[in-house]
Amino acid sequence: MAVNYGSKRIVVGAHYGFRDWLSQRVSAALMAIFTLALVVQVLLPGPISYDKWAGIFAAQWMKLLTFTVVVALLWHAWVGMRDIWMDYIKPVGVRLVLQVATIVWLLGCAGWAVQVLWRL
Repeated sequence: MAVNYGSKRIVVGAHYGFRDWLSQRVSAALMAIFTLALVVQVLLPGPISYDKWAGIFAAQWMKLLTFTVVVALLWHAWVGMRDIWMDYIKPVGVRLVLQVATIVWLLGCAGWAVQVLWRL
């Protein structure tokens, strides 16, 4: 016979906790590794010039890697901003407007990153 003591805990909310925590850590690690790889390439012998900088991003794999890191950055920013809006903005209408504005801004940043990387 099972005996339950106390009241049953009611769990509410969107249950984003662990998934968001993990996505923040993975995206931060990816950005850190990319930054280290970029710093190593910049610090290689030779003068730092436009040609060297453009040469780093000339390869298609580097453009794809850079865009992957940009997407990770945008996801990282979205999770953080969504949590801020959910935690501190109580009126639902205001929160929805801020979340939509954040999404529009981040999608605009993604489009700009594509234009910069592939010169569309």
